[in-house]
Amino acid sequence: MLEVNPIPAEGLTIADAARRTGVSAHTLRYYERAGLVVTQVDRTGGGRRRYRKPDLDWIKICTKLRATGMPIKTIRRYADLVAAGRGNEPERLALLEEHRAEVLARLDELQENLRLIDRKIGVYRGRLEAGDADGLWAPAQPR
Repeated sequence: MLEVNPIPAEGLTIADAARRTGVSAHTLRYYERAGLVVTQVDRTGGGRRRYRKPDLDWIKICTKLRATGMPIKTIRRYADLVAAGRGNEPERLALLEEHRAEVLARLDELQENLRLIDRKIGVYRGRLEAGDADGLWAPAQPR
């Protein structure tokens, strides 16, 4: 498949990598310092980072894991396992399955909360349509 915005052979600057991944340059540096990046980000002769496709792909994985609530410590553990190479796939799978179960539990909680919000919206709409909004509960004001 032809990539719409191919990455130049020399790689992307940190600013360009930030734009492509949707995170700040500060976050990219932090991910690298925190041991979350399994690829070895290239450097120019002047020491400036140059990001290639594998770097960006991995950073996108990290951002998705983080966005779903995975703690940095757990992402680091996952990155360490990936960087170690073959032979630890069962550990990686267990880590991801545990995180998936946590995400599903949070989704269930969010769905329950959304149902409550939908019920409240229905009450407000019904009362407003009936011209009876004055009857909605409000904390009693001290007299």
